Parts: sequence; structure tokens; C-alpha cells
Amino acid sequence: MFNIKSLLMCEEIEKIFPLDKEVRRAIEEVDREMFVPSSMRMRAYDLNPLPMKEEQWISSPLTVAKMTQYLLPQSGDSVLEIGCGSGYQAMVLSKIFRRVFSVERISKILLEAQERIRKSGAYNINTKLDDGQKGWSAYAPYDRILFSACAENISQAIIDQLQEGGILVAPVLRGNKQMIMRFYKKNGQLDAGEILEECLFVPVLDGISH
Repeated sequence: MFNIKSLLMCEEIEKIFPLDKEVRRAIEEVDREMFVPSSMRMRAYDLNPLPMKEEQWISSPLTVAKMTQYLLPQSGDSVLEIGCGSGYQAMVLSKIFRRVFSVERISKILLEAQERIRKSGAYNINTKLDDGQKGWSAYAPYDRILFSACAENISQAIIDQLQEGGILVAPVLRGNKQMIMRFYKKNGQLDAGEILEECLFVPVLDGISH
């Protein structure tokens, strides 16, 4: 079901970044207000990141649109997201992929995301509390893997969980800058990757936080 505020937001996004038809439809179908703190609902459709608990941030709708489109999602069936956060990115992905798996390391944030996803009625999003750098091997391999936090490097555990020929999109530290990069898996390893643009994400951290 289309949300008029999401539709207008997509028009603002397209002034900056042209959207594929399927990505635009996915964003239009998600009520972003459900995925931001109640105190921020008046700003839910702004093209800016918004603060949430535990010094984390909800990615801007523009960033979510870009990351989704960079995955080239139309040919994928299953996707693994590292960093569930508010659940908004996972919700957008669920409108395109048949199965979404999302790992979050901060329990308080995950519990809230799970409640939002439950209220949204989505049936194809699976979430888990764990160190994201371990991935989620039980349901591997994945056609796509998306990092919603910046990694210094991509662990072998994650690479092993990507389907041969699959695509991984991640903010990666290159020197003193963060770059969104897209990698393909070839012969069991990631290729050198292509830099898509400079960005600013919270860092990937080790372990679980209760």
C-alpha cells in the first residue's frame, strides 16, 4: 500500500539520485514514521539521518535508497544485512527480496526493531542478536550482503556466506575516508571492488552489547 508521505519523499530523493522502479516502489510502500523514535516523527521524511538509542543513527532515506539500489537487488532472492538498527533498511529490502536476514549487536535496538517489524506485518524478515562480523551461517549462502555500518575489512566468515557470483555492498574505510563499495564474489573471494561514493556511517564493532 502506498504512503503519500513516502511518495513525496521519493520525489525529493529523485532530485538527487534517480531510483529504479522497483526500489522506488519498495520505499513508497514503507511507513518510515514507524521506524523512527516518537520524538522524531515530524522529521521522519526528511532526507537526513536521525539519532536513536545507544549513540546510533537511522540512515537517511536517501542513503537507504542508494544502498538498496547499489545491491542490484532485482536478481536476488535472499539478502543478509549486517546492522539492523531501526529495522527500516530491512523493511525496504523485504519489499524486493523474498527472504531478509538481519543481524544486530545491540540488544535494546534489536528488540525495538523486532517490535516495529512485527507491527508492520512483514513475514519475510528474520532478525538475530549477534556480532555482525560473524554473519548468519545457518541460512547461507546469500545472493546479496549489505553492511549498514562501516567496516575496516570484510571478514572471511562473511565472504564464505556470500553466494558465488553474489554482490556485497559495504561502507569500507579507505585511508581516512569511508567509501561505499560494491564487491562481487569470484572463485571464492571478493574482487577488488568498485568505489561508488564517499559516505559517513557508524563503525562496525566487535561483540554483543546488552
